[in-house]
Amino acid sequence: MNQFRVAILGVTGAVGQEFITLLEERNFPVSELRPLASAKSAGSKIRFRGQDIVIQEAREDSFKDMDIVLSSAGGSVSKRLVPHAVKAGALVVDNTSAFRMDPEVPLVIPEINPEDIALNKGIIANPNCSTIIMLVPLFPLHRVAKIKRIVVSTYQSASGAGAKAMKELEDQTRDILEGRQPRKEVFPHQIAFNLFSHNSAVDAETGYCEEETKMVKETKKIFHDSEIEVFPTTVRVPVMRAHSESIYVELERALSEDEIRKILGKAEGLQIVDDRKANHFPMPIEASGQDDILVGRIRVNKSRPKEIAMFVSGDQIRKGAALNAVQIAERWAGSAAVKTS
Repeated sequence: MNQFRVAILGVTGAVGQEFITLLEERNFPVSELRPLASAKSAGSKIRFRGQDIVIQEAREDSFKDMDIVLSSAGGSVSKRLVPHAVKAGALVVDNTSAFRMDPEVPLVIPEINPEDIALNKGIIANPNCSTIIMLVPLFPLHRVAKIKRIVVSTYQSASGAGAKAMKELEDQTRDILEGRQPRKEVFPHQIAFNLFSHNSAVDAETGYCEEETKMVKETKKIFHDSEIEVFPTTVRVPVMRAHSESIYVELERALSEDEIRKILGKAEGLQIVDDRKANHFPMPIEASGQDDILVGRIRVNKSRPKEIAMFVSGDQIRKGAALNAVQIAERWAGSAAVKTS
C-alpha cells in the first residue's frame, strides 16, 4: 500500500486536533506526519500513533517533500501559504473559505461529487460546515426528484467559531450559574443561555450574512446547478459542537414519506433518527462525535406534495470539517495508488 507524507496546517486548532484523531482512527497510510502551527505553538508536541511529534512553525518552506497537506489555519494563512505547498508538489485539502469559490478549485463532498477530485490543480476545497450538513441528506433526494428550492434555518454550535468559542460557551455558562457577569471575547453577544443571528458580517443591501451567502453559492457549485434556489437563515446557539438545521425543500416531483425514507436509508453518511412514538429526532448531543449526519422529522406537505421538511444534526468538527477533508484525501490517495501501481 502507498504511504503518504502528510502535513497538518493549523494543527493546534479544534479541526487540526480532529485531523490527528481521524488519521489514527481511519488508519490513513501516513509515513511521516508534519504538524504545523503558529510561531507561539512551535516547539510543543502532539501525540500521533504513540509518538510525540514536535510542532513546527508554518512557513513558506514548510512543505518540502510533503504529499498531502490538510489545511485549517484560517483564510488569510491559507491564501499566504497554500500556494507554496502546491508549488512544493503537495495536494492541499483546504478547510477555509480562501479557495471555495475559485473556479479553478474543486469544492467537494465525497458523497456528492467525488469525480470533481480529479479536476484539482493542487488544491481541493472543503465546503462550509453548514453547507455539508445540509447537502449530504439532500443530494440523494436531488438525484431522484431534483430540488428546485431550499429554505433552511440553521442552529449552529460554538465549535464553528473554533476552540476559543467553545471555551467561551463553557466559561460563560459557569459564570452565570455562579452569579458572575459573563465575559465576551469571541462572540459579539452572550452565547450561554442565548441565541443570536450568525456572527458573520451582514451585507447591508441584501440582508444576508456571510454564512448564508456561503450556503447559497456553495450549493450551486457542488450540485453543478446554477438554478437551484437557496434561502438560508443562520443562527448561533449555545451548543458545544454539532450543528442542526431545519430544512424545507421543493422538488420537481412528489415523493411519499416511504420513498424518502428508503432513499435516505440507503444513502452514504446518513442515519435516520425519526421515532414519532417516542418523540425522538436528531439532536446535537447525539450527533456529537459521530461520522454520520442524523436526519429525521421527515414530513410531506399534504397541501403541496412536492414540498418536504426534515430536521438534521451533524458534528461540525467531524463531517462538517475534518472528516470531510480526510475523506477527500482518502479518495485522492486511492486514485494516486491506482496510478502508481
